[in-house]
Amino acid sequence: MILTEALRSAGAAVRLWCSPARVREEGTTPDYRFSLANERTFLAWLRTGLALIGGGFAVDQFLPRLHQGLRVTFTVVLLVGGALCALRAVNHWVRCERAMRRGEDLPVTRFPTALALGVGVLAVAVVVLVLLGRTT
Repeated sequence: MILTEALRSAGAAVRLWCSPARVREEGTTPDYRFSLANERTFLAWLRTGLALIGGGFAVDQFLPRLHQGLRVTFTVVLLVGGALCALRAVNHWVRCERAMRRGEDLPVTRFPTALALGVGVLAVAVVVLVLLGRTT
C-alpha cells in the first residue's frame, strides 16, 4: 500500500516535470522575478550536473594509471552525481514554483549538503592519491 502511494506520487511528479504548464493551474502567478530566479537556480543545478559528468569523463580519460577499481568508482560516482543533479534540478524547480504559486514556504532539501559532502570526500581522496603518486 505504501509502495503504491509512493509510485503514484512519483508518477505525478514526473508528469509535472514533463508538462510544467500544469503548474500554472495552481494558485496565483507570483512576481515574475521570483519565477525567473527559480529558473536561474534550475539552470545552475544543470550546470553543476554537467560539470560532474565532465569530471567523471575526465577521471576516466586522464587518470589511466589510477587503479582500475578506483578509477571506475570515481567515474561512476561523478556520473551518477551529475545525473542526480539534473533530476533534482527539475524536481526542485517544480516544487518551488508550486510553493510560490500557493503562497507556501519554499521546500527544504538536504541534497546540496549531501552533494557537497560527496564532492568533498571525492576531492580529498584524489588529493591523497596525487600526493602518494598513484595517479601518474
